Amino acid sequence: MYAVIKTGGKQYRVRPGDMLVVEKLAGEPGAEVAFDQVLMVGEGDAVTVGAPLVEGALVKATLVETRKGEKIKIFKKIRRQGYRRTRGHRQFESVLRVTSVAGGGGAESWDGQVDLTPLAVLKARARNLKTLAESLVAGSSLLPVAEGGPKPARAKKAAAPAVESPAPAEEAAAPEAKAAPTPKKAPAKTAEAAPAAKAEAAPAKKAAPKKAAAQTEDAAPAKKAPAKKKPAADGGKA
Repeated sequence: MYAVIKTGGKQYRVRPGDMLVVEKLAGEPGAEVAFDQVLMVGEGDAVTVGAPLVEGALVKATLVETRKGEKIKIFKKIRRQGYRRTRGHRQFESVLRVTSVAGGGGAESWDGQVDLTPLAVLKARARNLKTLAESLVAGSSLLPVAEGGPKPARAKKAAAPAVESPAPAEEAAAPEAKAAPTPKKAPAKTAEAAPAAKAEAAPAKKAAPKKAAAQTEDAAPAKKAPAKKKPAADGGKA
């Protein structure tokens, strides 16, 4: 037995036990949904057509889940104008399991058990993602949340005094560290002696220019000697 129903502005041909995807309907998973807009009912060669609806006909179904459908891409283009726009859309849809069809002097029902497992969980199980599937079923986040979250914070606070306790020992070691620089006085003396040695060595280096000046003075008269010969040459010409 089958029937043609109308919902969401569309028409669907259904039978008891069929899985039906329609436009979004209000309700929680497991709720029973009834469709009274039955356009036609048929069983074998007997067909009852409504005008426009079949009186007394009713189709019942169980709501499995409400989800987003497949993504649809909308692309717009105007040539020679550089205009291109791409948008995406996912329409909400409800998944139903048809349980019974009645009308036209007959009735038929489905005796199976309705499985309320969402499609996302079925896909996760198919990919062997057990953690994801369990989180989706539980309706919790994917990140594991430990119970009693504040307890680790309390443990840190309790451990803080243990870290601060060695502070007195560090303070006691501080005077010893201050007394330690006493053997460093010897390098200080050597540092003071080094500038003194440099100061003593500096005058010795400065004596060298004096000798060079004396040599220049001795060499200067030797160069002036040829200059005195010029008057003698002039006197001979006279």
